[in-house]
Amino acid sequence: MAAPYGCPMKKQTLAQLVGQAIRRHRTDMGLSQDLFADRIQMHRAYYSAIERGEKNVTLPTLFRVATGLGVSMSELLRGING
Repeated sequence: MAAPYGCPMKKQTLAQLVGQAIRRHRTDMGLSQDLFADRIQMHRAYYSAIERGEKNVTLPTLFRVATGLGVSMSELLRGING
């Protein structure tokens, strides 16, 4: 389905929506990707790929990220409609 004026719509994947939610919480805390990845003992490149929506996170990884952000998984995912 095309958007008005012939501009194609780009539908975001669920992984991208989750990554955006994670990034929003991390930046609200004032943390860089490097510092946060180190805090949760995750390789920076892998964490960065999660935020870009290039990785489909497992529940244990999502729990690890949410815990590092100080929120529940449900709070982290609130408002995401894939």
